[in-house]
Amino acid sequence: MPTPSAALPFTDYIARDATALAELVRSGDATPAELLETAIARAEAVNPQLNAIVTPLYEQGRVMAEQSPNDKPFGGVPFLLKDLEFEWSGTPMKSGSRGYQNYVSSADSEVVKRLKAAGLVFFGKTNTPEFGLTPYTESKLYGPARNPWKLTHSPGGSSGGSAAAVAAGIVPAATASDGGGSIRIPASCCGLFGLKPSRARVTLGPRFGELWNGAVVGHAVTRSVRDSAALLDATAGPLAGDPYGIAPPERPFVEEVRREPGKLRVAFSTQSLMPSQTTDAECSKAVQETVKLLESLGHTVDEIPLPYEKTIVTEAFFLNVLSETAATLRELGHYLGRPARRDDVELNTWAQARLAEGFSATDLAFQKRRWNSLNRTMGQLHETYDVFLTPTLPRPPIAIGTFQNTASEQRLLKLVDTVGGLKYLNGSKMVDELAERSLGYISFTVITNMTGQPSMSVPLHWSPDGLPIGVMFAAKLGDEATLFRLAGQLEQARPWFDKRPAI
Repeated sequence: MPTPSAALPFTDYIARDATALAELVRSGDATPAELLETAIARAEAVNPQLNAIVTPLYEQGRVMAEQSPNDKPFGGVPFLLKDLEFEWSGTPMKSGSRGYQNYVSSADSEVVKRLKAAGLVFFGKTNTPEFGLTPYTESKLYGPARNPWKLTHSPGGSSGGSAAAVAAGIVPAATASDGGGSIRIPASCCGLFGLKPSRARVTLGPRFGELWNGAVVGHAVTRSVRDSAALLDATAGPLAGDPYGIAPPERPFVEEVRREPGKLRVAFSTQSLMPSQTTDAECSKAVQETVKLLESLGHTVDEIPLPYEKTIVTEAFFLNVLSETAATLRELGHYLGRPARRDDVELNTWAQARLAEGFSATDLAFQKRRWNSLNRTMGQLHETYDVFLTPTLPRPPIAIGTFQNTASEQRLLKLVDTVGGLKYLNGSKMVDELAERSLGYISFTVITNMTGQPSMSVPLHWSPDGLPIGVMFAAKLGDEATLFRLAGQLEQARPWFDKRPAI
């Protein structure tokens, strides 16, 4: 194994994004090994408090640093992979689950190959909830990831470990994936930039063609907009056999960041999707302040009611989650060589899979057809407006444990694990209440997972107690360019790069 090198001073490291660190390597002012040792030292200093990195792979990282090409876009830059979907050959990928605690990837996923080709140096896997099923990161296997801005609070999920590591300065960027908000939610909670690309922009191959009926897409959380754009340039593009196609961008996304967005037509809403919930005043304030900023930049902004209603989430998307959870457990059974058992996974995961058994194939097909009505509604909205602005989340970052089961919910989930319980619960008010509670937190983000549109969380607001609060923009399918141009303008107008937690 390579001998550890001297480290770059952390003050020099944290002052640069991934693009600037790569420039430092290209100029000869730092080596990949020096950058990596700085990242490792930072991880050793703060990870015991954050639990962001769950699988340190320092020696593998040192080998990569020794071999890193300096002439690549991110040559020598330290990087972390989310412990879900991103396969790195020869390393563990547990997906936050006891069932996969002995799994080791036999090959790289295509995106990981492309990230390697861009020169990035991997040295660990980041914390994620079991199978990425929750918008907070508190798996039984790993324990909770913690938010660097306030350690009693969640960094969000499911890419919470990645976001915590980036916000704490361990790395300038890390992989993330998003099936209901899991790039944008942790970006919002941790004061980062997080863009969910359009469906089909980034391949999930070769292991997966699609996940969650096309709702899932992978990318990254970053401190700067240009890093996000350059990473997407490095990873975007199809792989033979992908189930969807999308037109390639007109020019590299990193060029869009430097282009003026022009005068955009912006619609916005802070209306809560769930009748039983209200949008927190600070989240509404974040949007209202963004509206003023947009108007000062010359954009036209109109307030509109939410163009969709709650059952598109609590019925159409909820059944998607249940059925995909059941499929995940069947896939786990294939890996284990026997049917998955109750003690292989967490109670909530098991109960979701069991609850799926109370629905029919007809139910799933019918609810999936409802996604089309949402696609048409949002398509019509974007015939009038370039972007749609909402809060990223209906409330500020939550305290760890906020969404853990109450005693009554625990009894309800155990009831699901009986044949009589399934029959009783299917179509009941309790299922609707469970869906509303579990999906209410992601009610803004999940819409663009269903439509496939690109969407981004931008860190433009902090609460009085110092917690980040993101605002979210969506554009029409395939139009990441508009989002990157707008994000570049907002980053210049209200910089956030130097806002860092005290940890």
